[in-house]
Amino acid sequence: MSYTVAKRLLDVLFASMGVVVAAPLIVAATAAVGLTSPGGAFFQQERVGLNGRPFRILKFRTMLAGSGRAQITTGGDPRITRVGRWLRRYKIDELPQLINVIRGDMSIVGPRPELRRYVDMYREPYQKILSVRPGMTDFASVTFRNEERTLAGSSDPEKMYVEEILPRKIELYLRYVAEMSLSTDLRLIMATLRALMR
Repeated sequence: MSYTVAKRLLDVLFASMGVVVAAPLIVAATAAVGLTSPGGAFFQQERVGLNGRPFRILKFRTMLAGSGRAQITTGGDPRITRVGRWLRRYKIDELPQLINVIRGDMSIVGPRPELRRYVDMYREPYQKILSVRPGMTDFASVTFRNEERTLAGSSDPEKMYVEEILPRKIELYLRYVAEMSLSTDLRLIMATLRALMR
């Protein structure tokens, strides 16, 4: 219980500080998305959260408005805008999720939230995974830093994701649930920052 309370307090603190520190970048990204392609600057999508409750995840829009909501996106997807490609490369498109953290939908560190259809494919392990709040980064985020590039080399990205990548991600999600602690969270934050700088 003490870990859960401390984690939530640190989430709110770090996310609030993150919004303030990243405010110039957030404003710049909002303007860049809005000025370079028609449509709003933000994208929302329903994901499965703590205890199976749905929530709306926030991201900067990186694809052409009205291009559909494909559940698997590869690095070479022609619907990704030029600005969107840059935002995705440095994970800037995920900065709005700091708002999800402040709201309590997400944590800074935790298993990445999935779409309902993928959760339903692996219900048994997800019963344990969904016992913790989903996060912006975790072991899987670091391991699959270049997931879109990997999927781009597949003739069937959806099948590759469901049969090869997602099972490995689930193993890493379960690892986090088993090892979660403030020291694990700090280690993963540092690993994420190192991965973004490569």
